[in-house]
Amino acid sequence: MVRINYLLLLLLFAAAKAFSQTSIVVKSPDQKISFNLSVQKNKLSYFISGNNSQVVEPSAISMSVDGATITEAVALGRPEVYELDEQYPWYGVHSIARNHYKGAKIPVSKGGLNYFLDVRVFNDGAAFRLIVPGKEQEKRIADEATVFTLPKGTAAWYHDLYMHYEGVYEKRLLDTVKAGQWAAPSVTFQLPASKFYVAITEADLKNYGGMALQSNGKQGMVLRLPQNQPTSYPYKLRYSPDDTLKRSKPAAITGTIHTPWRVIMIAENLHGLVNNDMVHNLCPPPDKQLFPEGIKTAWIKPGPAVWRYLDDGGENTVANMKEFSRMAAELGFKHNILEGFWRRWSDNELQDLVNYSKEKGVGIWLWEHSKDLWDAGKRQAFFKKCHDMGIAGLKLDFFDHEGKDVVDLYQDILKETAALQLMLDFHGANKPTGTERTWPNELTREAVKGMEASKLADRAGHNVTLPFTRFIAGHAEYTPVHFGERRKNTTWAHQVATAAIFSAPLLTYAASPQNLLNNPAVEMIKSIPSVWDETIVLPGSAIGEAAVYARRKGDTWFLAVINGSKPKKLNIPLSFLIRDAYKTMEVKDTKGNTGALTVENKTYRKADSIQLELGEGGGYIARFDL
Repeated sequence: MVRINYLLLLLLFAAAKAFSQTSIVVKSPDQKISFNLSVQKNKLSYFISGNNSQVVEPSAISMSVDGATITEAVALGRPEVYELDEQYPWYGVHSIARNHYKGAKIPVSKGGLNYFLDVRVFNDGAAFRLIVPGKEQEKRIADEATVFTLPKGTAAWYHDLYMHYEGVYEKRLLDTVKAGQWAAPSVTFQLPASKFYVAITEADLKNYGGMALQSNGKQGMVLRLPQNQPTSYPYKLRYSPDDTLKRSKPAAITGTIHTPWRVIMIAENLHGLVNNDMVHNLCPPPDKQLFPEGIKTAWIKPGPAVWRYLDDGGENTVANMKEFSRMAAELGFKHNILEGFWRRWSDNELQDLVNYSKEKGVGIWLWEHSKDLWDAGKRQAFFKKCHDMGIAGLKLDFFDHEGKDVVDLYQDILKETAALQLMLDFHGANKPTGTERTWPNELTREAVKGMEASKLADRAGHNVTLPFTRFIAGHAEYTPVHFGERRKNTTWAHQVATAAIFSAPLLTYAASPQNLLNNPAVEMIKSIPSVWDETIVLPGSAIGEAAVYARRKGDTWFLAVINGSKPKKLNIPLSFLIRDAYKTMEVKDTKGNTGALTVENKTYRKADSIQLELGEGGGYIARFDL
């Protein structure tokens, strides 16, 4: 198959050889966004426009193979144009994703080397990747230094690589960012005069190292592969110097090189940014043999989970974990996630817990360190044992690196667990790149500074930044909702509302099930879905200030609001409601007591508005039932 594809690529180049032009434009289906490719100053160059203004200014596309630059002194050939308009079920901010784009596969030649730049332009962004043909057993080393140059006056929200993908986002004017600073994608930008929001990340990461971004000190972010990135503190903490040295070396790619998609999401407002489907759209659909009904395949079971780790929950015994499963069932939750203490039990004890939990409609998940998964034989034996025991899913931890061999390990794990009908939760993980579309057995991954970060003082400011930064790339295992000291400068109502804002098909609660059951908002907590049919980001939302979400599941609407570190007044019209009158449960802050909340029942109409006065870290959530 690889040899046939290689010959096909050569034939396509032969057909385009007689054609050459200086610039190529690919426009979105609605014609509002354009990707412009040309050769400038002898280099492959691009810029991206939206509504006739530049979103990404002229920037170089730069790639080398085996140390030789292939994007200079090049000629462009005749594009092979293509397009797609499809819809498919999705577990995210909405239940149906639309994949609508115009594409062009553009031949590029440099001497005797011929390759492609593949471009897709959507109504809400653009993406591109390079395809460099190679023979079946040919091994080559790729590197990239493509630049994303943003307009002067652009604001950026990002964190560095020190804690891998578990950092705190900070706002910076890109003009003032010094050369050499690192940013972990996805990075969110706001262009001057609030023209556009832009998010830059990558999609369909496989058989390649993951990208980070590094400032060039000239309003540009430069794409950097793992061999050029600093090693994170978590990786150095958990792995040997030899492992660190190994991952710092360039990785060889066999056969044709497909870079991941370089993704530039574009939105006129935060609603459009949050509802962007590009990252998963750029990934292949799931294999029907493994997932006959796609994400709706019967053994894929999104839902809330209980977790014995961060909250007072008793002993790590089989008897106590049975009690956790019993309480999970009482809450209507579907999963019980066990940390590594399960390894101290016998197989019979673990099987007893699995059988008991299954009777309650609750699946058992087991934690495992990724270092124990590198040996393929041992890994596959472990997965088979879990399958045979009826384990529902695995929480795999401490990857902490984005080198190609680590990315390859993700792919092996996803494929092998899919064949055995095991769901996955990746912790200590790299950013999501949409591959959960291809492998819907991945229900969530961490790659976020969540509730485990006990020293995060301004949790309120962090929480109101995440929905518009990290969550733009995909699901995140934040483990929301804690009523103890970890909540820092947030209220109980804020904590409950985060469960309805921090999207994850596997929604793991930080609070113990007993503390959830004891909370006055328990009926609200029981009703919060882990997947949604529709999401509307309402006015009043601002990165780092507040998140105001209207979300629908079936005929039921939720209004969830979390506030940052500064008090805020909000007037929220209920015009998103479909019918005229709804029975409403409200969970509000209790004035003067951040460790309490008030539950009220009212009737609201579509013509009504809700007035909120939120203090530091305040919150609100309402459920509207017909």
